[in-house]
Amino acid sequence: MDVPLPDEVLCCGGRLTHVLGKPQDCREDRTAHLELQPSHGSLWAQQMTGAAVQTYLLEKTRVACQASSERNFHIFYQICKGASADERLQWHLPEGAAFSWLPNPERTLEEDCFEVTREAMLHLGIDTPTQNSIFQALAGLLHLGNIRFADSGNEAQPCQLMDGAKCSVRTSASLLQLLEDPLLETLRIRTIRAGRQQQVFWKPCSRAECDTRRDCLAKLVYARLFDWLVSVINSSICADPDSWTTFIGLLDVYGFESFPDNSLEQLCINYANEKLQQHFVAHYLRAQQEEYAVEGLEWSFVSYQDNQTCLDLIEGSPISICSLMNEECRLNRPSSAAQLQTRIESALAGSPCLGHDKLSREPSFIVVHYAGSVRYCTAGLVEKNKDPIPPELTKLLQQSQHPLLRVLFPADPGEKSQEEPSGQSRAPVLTVVSKFKASLEQLLQVLHSTTPHYVRCIKPNSQGRAQMFRQEEVLSQLEACGLVETIHISAAGFPIRVSHQNFVERYELLRRLRPSTAPSPQGPSPDEGRSERSPPVEQATLQALLQDILHALPALAQAATAPAEATPARVHCGRTKVFMTDSTLELLEHGRAQVLEQCARCIQGGWRRHRRRKQEQQRRAAVLIQAAIRSWLTRKHVQRLHAAATVIKRAWQEWRIRMAFLASKELDGEEEKHPSQAPCSLSSFPLPLAQTRLLGAITRLWPLGLVLANAAVGVRGFQRKLVVFACLQLPVGSASSYTIQTAQEQAGVTSIRALPQGSIKFHCRKSPLRYADICPEPSPDSVTGLNQILLERHRLGHV
Repeated sequence: MDVPLPDEVLCCGGRLTHVLGKPQDCREDRTAHLELQPSHGSLWAQQMTGAAVQTYLLEKTRVACQASSERNFHIFYQICKGASADERLQWHLPEGAAFSWLPNPERTLEEDCFEVTREAMLHLGIDTPTQNSIFQALAGLLHLGNIRFADSGNEAQPCQLMDGAKCSVRTSASLLQLLEDPLLETLRIRTIRAGRQQQVFWKPCSRAECDTRRDCLAKLVYARLFDWLVSVINSSICADPDSWTTFIGLLDVYGFESFPDNSLEQLCINYANEKLQQHFVAHYLRAQQEEYAVEGLEWSFVSYQDNQTCLDLIEGSPISICSLMNEECRLNRPSSAAQLQTRIESALAGSPCLGHDKLSREPSFIVVHYAGSVRYCTAGLVEKNKDPIPPELTKLLQQSQHPLLRVLFPADPGEKSQEEPSGQSRAPVLTVVSKFKASLEQLLQVLHSTTPHYVRCIKPNSQGRAQMFRQEEVLSQLEACGLVETIHISAAGFPIRVSHQNFVERYELLRRLRPSTAPSPQGPSPDEGRSERSPPVEQATLQALLQDILHALPALAQAATAPAEATPARVHCGRTKVFMTDSTLELLEHGRAQVLEQCARCIQGGWRRHRRRKQEQQRRAAVLIQAAIRSWLTRKHVQRLHAAATVIKRAWQEWRIRMAFLASKELDGEEEKHPSQAPCSLSSFPLPLAQTRLLGAITRLWPLGLVLANAAVGVRGFQRKLVVFACLQLPVGSASSYTIQTAQEQAGVTSIRALPQGSIKFHCRKSPLRYADICPEPSPDSVTGLNQILLERHRLGHV
């Protein structure tokens, strides 16, 4: 019984193929299929039982050749930056060491990633000694890249090593566990077999040939190591074919490539993308046509750009670019770049997708792909297509004592190692283009037999920074992924598809724009349509609302454009969806925005009206509250004033009575002392009895007489005069002819009886009256005139 595969193992397998098989720019194509088996319970329930990885094109040229802005494979940087001190000493990787095959080492830090890679290897069953063997071999390749050769003056002598290269040769041979002299001899001397007897000749290589053999050795070791790693991963995660019934395939393709210098790798990748784009367009059109048929629409794509012409140029029969390169490889003759360019241009001159750059100094040709034109350099195309491996390099690696290299390069070529995957034997008659084309055909067969889904990944910038989008880079990636061409094809039909329910929920507001008509018996009124309707409405009501909305489109089209330019909106109502073009969608959104603007204005007007009313109510309430508070404060103030006036009045009355009493007592005492000084007696005047009694009463109560004499109402006429005379002790005859002075005059105070002309004055200096100069303090709140109650000059003047 198969046990479901842990997710950690699958993730580790994918990570190892990414680290060892992908450089910084991600240019290795691979597929992985996840094997599924039905689980118990549900018919559709599946569980994962295994997986497998398959590679199509490993850009092994990247090991020895990198562009100025590119990097090598990730694993080399991880080893150099993440190894421990002991591992650096063991692999001869000191801090700050420079390697010619590791450009741009400062761009990304991979110290932490190296530990993750080691952990992934452990999950896949690769123990620590095997890991150390892998990393030791990779370190040997780095030192191999530092070997530099100098030109030899004599063609019969091999090239000499440049300064410092001897140490790199010794270190590389030590790490790969090869003998130093055989390694140098293999890199600098070429073996030639000629004649029927296969006689062996040794020819010294030129400097360029030495560099090529060195790079070929590195690429051979890395390619065998990568294939072995894929086989180990598959043996760890793959399940028995009898245990699974279905699978999910994942195809990782970088996309269209165009660089300043493009060679065989870019041609193969762009060729694969052309095939995949053709499959995608066919699949997309077929899916669109099937959807239209299901929805009841009669529509077909009559015109779209097909890339079959470009594919005929690359892989067509009998003559194409691939066939011409394979023919050059089979002829086994020296082929120059200019000769290959001439053959391609002459044999394929009639193809519209072939061009020529007249300004280019290097031999090249131009292929017009679906994503743009690419210039391919013909220099090295035939050699890369042959992928020649000198037999002496293979024999040299077979002599290695390295445990991993002995597995990768067994001594007997006919006997395969158990770790080597099946189907990885390299037939010498097959070229790189032929093998890639065969693997691509197998991939397309799988794609045609399955239901594909496409995921496009776009990098916003090449620096790996957050929140930064480069418009040029994003646009180039969209063109490389074929999305621009897909958009053009989609625009030819109905790219906008909305379900009936979503269409009614979003554009039901457009019913407001229709002229008011009698309510239809089939559908609800606009007010009812806007009511809360959380569950889906019935189909009949939905169709009525849908038709009502669609009938408003002509009015929207006329309002949006001039009457002469108005065209009917391209919209079709299917069974479950509404199909429309981008212009129709813009029209609907414009109308919806108008309705929302009207509603917003209505809401704003209602809100402003409510706010004004509320503010007016608040103002009135504030005025009422202020009036009530002011009234209450005034009432309290008046009450305080009234209470204060009452207190003052009471105090004044008490003081006045006291003063009157004291003054009466003092005056009565003075009259008793000087009775004979009176000028005349009132008894000399014959008076009636009533007046006599009244005069006696006034004489006894003279303060009250003063009050009565100065009162505005009361005693009138003669009685008033008597009261005054009695109070002032004046004769009844001629009051103005007498001047009376008492003893008070001697003390400096004129008596109130001594005023001859009716005016009375108080002189408050040295007064013998104890309380004569005492008066209450005036109050601003007191009633005016209280202190004038005794004497008023204008009133005495009338007496």
